[in-house]
Amino acid sequence: MKKLLIVLALVPILFACSPKDNSKHNIALIEKYIHAVEAFDYNTMNSLLSEGYHGYGPSFNDSIGKRQAVINWRYNAENLYSSIEYLRSQNAAVIIPDGPNKGEWVSNWGELHIIYKDQEDITVWANTIYRIQDDQITKSYTFYNEADVLGQLGFVFINPDEY
Repeated sequence: MKKLLIVLALVPILFACSPKDNSKHNIALIEKYIHAVEAFDYNTMNSLLSEGYHGYGPSFNDSIGKRQAVINWRYNAENLYSSIEYLRSQNAAVIIPDGPNKGEWVSNWGELHIIYKDQEDITVWANTIYRIQDDQITKSYTFYNEADVLGQLGFVFINPDEY
């Protein structure tokens, strides 16, 4: 009986010390952010980004903070995009246990369809990886092929060495 009491007393301690799996909650947070992007809902986007948010990509040297990210989205929605739609979207949650990127992350793979104000449209594969902390996005890395987007918009790439 004494052993049973000791085991029962340890059960709450074990559960309190076990890391909590926030995967479903974090995925729901990213889905909420994606819906805000599609709806051009800057207030929700702003509320989901932490004050110390940093976004990186798609180019290696691209980086942006929270204030500028929201300003850029607003400008693009008012002047550039008619709509952004995630045609296909898949999320996966992972926990990085240590190192400089330690934390809870959600990766989103999506096929995005963007219609511009001048009625041109593109479809692009994009991957954004979000770090979540205290129910906010603290960091993101975005990857997509910028040359593919430019090509769909009619830009032509010329190799200067061939001329």
